[in-house]
Parts: sequence; structure tokens; C-alpha cells
Amino acid sequence: MRLHRNDNDIIHDILQAETSHLAFRELIEKYQQPLYWHIRKILLDHDDTDDVLQNTFIKVWNSLTEFKQQSKLYTWLYRIATNEALTFLRNKNKRTFFNIDDLSAEWNVRLESDSYFNGDEAELALQKAILTLPEKQRIVFNMRYYDEIPYEDMA
Repeated sequence: MRLHRNDNDIIHDILQAETSHLAFRELIEKYQQPLYWHIRKILLDHDDTDDVLQNTFIKVWNSLTEFKQQSKLYTWLYRIATNEALTFLRNKNKRTFFNIDDLSAEWNVRLESDSYFNGDEAELALQKAILTLPEKQRIVFNMRYYDEIPYEDMA
């Protein structure tokens, strides 16, 4: 397999029985890191992000035949990842009730102590400000600013 194949070729090979597993592995290698960081910006916790990322790829595998290619593959993947992350948060919030100020303080502590975060003071201040946004606005901001997804693809 060639590196950096286009998404349509990867999808085609996934839908072929004899190449499906190898092509799906290629899709994972191509999108694992960007999806990880997209989910991570929503959940903030590394372990939760890993769980949701795994669920995302399971859902992709199970529903790839439903992908109609009316949108770009990465848009479809980001939508699934976003929905999985939001579902995770809803389920987590059903089990745990937080005061919003306590939750914001917890997010700030997680951000400051995160070994995966190596930003300078300005980046840390930006991340803290982003955490104060409502959930949907925070997700849209992250998708546009960090993932550079065009607004049309987010819609």
C-alpha cells in the first residue's frame, strides 16, 4: 500500500472483502492523531479520549457502508467523533453532578497538569478561555481554529 492515498481509494478498499482490514488500518493511521486531538479538546482527559477514539473507529467500521460520500471523509469522521464525545459527556454528566465553577476549576487543573500539553503561557491562557465557552461553541472554535475545518464542512 502506498502512503498518503486519497480517501476515496481507502474507502473503496475497505469495502472490498480481501482488502478491508488493511485499508481500515490505513484509515486509522491517517486519522488517529487528528481525531484524538479533536476529541481531547472536548473531553480533556487522555484516558477518556482513548476510549472515545476507540468507540469512534468501531462506529466508523460498522457504518462505513452507509457513508454516501456526499461530504468529505474527514468531515464524516469528525462528526462521528464529536457525537461520540458528546454522548460520553452526557453519560458522564448523568452519573455525576458538578457545580459549573467546580467543573471549570477541575478543567483548569487538568490542563495545567497535562503531560501532553506543552503550550506557553499565552496558549494556556487561550485554552482556559476556550474552556469558558459553552460546549458547542468550544467544539466549533476548536474545529475551526485548531483543525482548520471550513465552516461549510462543519455544517
